[in-house]
Amino acid sequence: MKLRSVEDITDIYGMRFLVRTSLDVPAIDGVVEDHFRIRRAIPTIAYLVEKGARVVILTHVGRDPKNSTLPLLSALQKYISVKHVDGVIGDKVYGAIAHMKEGSALLLENLRSCKEEEENDDAFAKTIATYGDFYVNDAFAVSHREHASIVGIPKYLPSFAGITFIEEYTELSKVLRPESPSLLILGGAKFKTKEPLIEEYSEHYNHVFIGGAIANDFLKGKGYEVGESLLSPVSLVGNPLVEKENILLPIDVVVGGARGVQQVKSDAVKSDEKILDVGSGTIDALTPYIKDAKTILWNGPLGNYEAGFDASTKACAEHIAQSEAYSVVGGGDTITAIESLGLEESFGFLSTAGGAMLEFLEKRNLPGIKALEQ
Repeated sequence: MKLRSVEDITDIYGMRFLVRTSLDVPAIDGVVEDHFRIRRAIPTIAYLVEKGARVVILTHVGRDPKNSTLPLLSALQKYISVKHVDGVIGDKVYGAIAHMKEGSALLLENLRSCKEEEENDDAFAKTIATYGDFYVNDAFAVSHREHASIVGIPKYLPSFAGITFIEEYTELSKVLRPESPSLLILGGAKFKTKEPLIEEYSEHYNHVFIGGAIANDFLKGKGYEVGESLLSPVSLVGNPLVEKENILLPIDVVVGGARGVQQVKSDAVKSDEKILDVGSGTIDALTPYIKDAKTILWNGPLGNYEAGFDASTKACAEHIAQSEAYSVVGGGDTITAIESLGLEESFGFLSTAGGAMLEFLEKRNLPGIKALEQ
């Protein structure tokens, strides 16, 4: 399908645009250090500002309603002039929007500070819609959520996709039908949410490598000891995916336990040990598949990234960066690993999305896309 793009709008000067962005980035001591999503939000905002629009920026920050968007202000101001208002609805917000000049941008407070956002409250969506003449969704990463700012506001305003949203949709659509040989690398946790994806993509991708915590589920399904490793609340014993020939599993893993942190074969984990990462032998075994591939789709780290077990994820990133494959990567920790190595330009496309990416790859659609279609 062809989405209506913000670039299709001819009458922009002086118009008010509600731009839903995906600026959900952590602030450490009030400072935003990771600018990946900041940079990806800029093209649409800058495009509208340069054409004389009045841009109202909508976003959420984390899960805590008390989180503020204020730390985002200085990060955004490195790229574009923008002001901040302390609120989402109310007279203060109305006043700030009313006094906006042509070619300016205003950042509202955390949408999730209002419970009506996640409840997809119709009255809340209708109120916010009064702030604008047009609605633009540039938040592909949260477009799998049926929240007021994603599916509610489009009911009341002419609605369009932002520049980054269009790019996400276009690039992810390319890997739905990969050029062969193709390789899917899937990490992270929560097997149940990824099971439909593994089932489908193991049919039309030549190989699927399973890493992260979901690899623990597969290893246990094969009858291996996984000790105290993180597992999903579902058994894969007897699941045909476990024995599927084109699904690749770790041949060695990094474990922690009474023996300290060490690397062992996948079938040599002790009952008091915890799998923390895939081993170097696994990366060596995966490398030929990476080198041969023409399409690589990767979502999720291969180890417990947040606990510092990032060696396999970074090694995998380096091999993909050196390959000639068209590579599409998503998931916050995976992108962070790539950025830490300075390899952003060596990949085909880095997606802002994690869960939304997985849902789009599975269903070919998202609630946010449907809302724009309607």
